[in-house]
Amino acid sequence: MAVDREHVLRSAAALLTRRSTATMDEVARAAGISRATLHRHFAGRDALVRALEALCIAECEAALDAARPDEGPAAEAVHRLVRAIEPSAALLAFLYSENQLFEGEQQNQGWTRLDERLTALFRRGQESGEFRIDLTPAWLTEALYGLLTSGAWAVAEGRVAAKDFTYMIVELLLGGARRTRTPRREES
Repeated sequence: MAVDREHVLRSAAALLTRRSTATMDEVARAAGISRATLHRHFAGRDALVRALEALCIAECEAALDAARPDEGPAAEAVHRLVRAIEPSAALLAFLYSENQLFEGEQQNQGWTRLDERLTALFRRGQESGEFRIDLTPAWLTEALYGLLTSGAWAVAEGRVAAKDFTYMIVELLLGGARRTRTPRREES
């Protein structure tokens, strides 16, 4: 019987986003396959996490495409993006916390592509006068990642209702990113 790699990845993602320390045995059980079968497809946890990383990047790029970041006001594009990326937020949160992805090895170029597209969206919002100019587009991109992961964790732990995910993230991010008449900057 052929093993559906997509099913294995989705099962692993569902488990690991709830329990990031799950063992390969537990991942195999969740996917309904033996550990030996899992190891034939993924040599170890690192290989599995790399495959999950590729899946997450593909989902995030698809969410960005669906959000149409170059259309309409930038704030509306951010709202569309958060709504589109919500189904992948738990996987993004898991990967965000997996520091092994960035130790010693070069970062997956997919993250660079995502960063560039998000940074361009925030820059467009600054150029149109919607967003503050005292916060760099790179920082706004990192803030978005942080809010997405925090939101996913809060929903997973039952501290926040899933229906509030998009609203909370967009309101907090844009509430801090919107340009005001006199931006305040602390002097050291």
